[in-house]
Amino acid sequence: EVQLQASGGDLVQPGGSLRLSCAVSGLPFNRIVMDWYRQAPGKEVEWVSRINTLTGSTSYGDSVKGRFTIARDNANNTVYLQLDSLKPEDTAVYYCSSGAFKGQGTQVTVSS
Repeated sequence: EVQLQASGGDLVQPGGSLRLSCAVSGLPFNRIVMDWYRQAPGKEVEWVSRINTLTGSTSYGDSVKGRFTIARDNANNTVYLQLDSLKPEDTAVYYCSSGAFKGQGTQVTVSS
């Protein structure tokens, strides 16, 4: 059974940081592509970031480039998304996915 378990969401002030985690099971973790998406209330799903767990190559959406960092821990089958310099517009439910598989979301709220 494939499971993607996202965690780490919280309420944080503007300018703050969070680290999201996505624990993966049931997939060959060291050779997959992992994505983070987010969906804000009333808005469409937005792609945030991607990592190739084999090569380590990464890519980012324009709205988060330079502020978010994606990384993987192949020993622990976990992908991380470091969120820095958070803005209120980063408020959303964040999801991790790999191909057709998507985990449950974790809520990030940026507010003073």
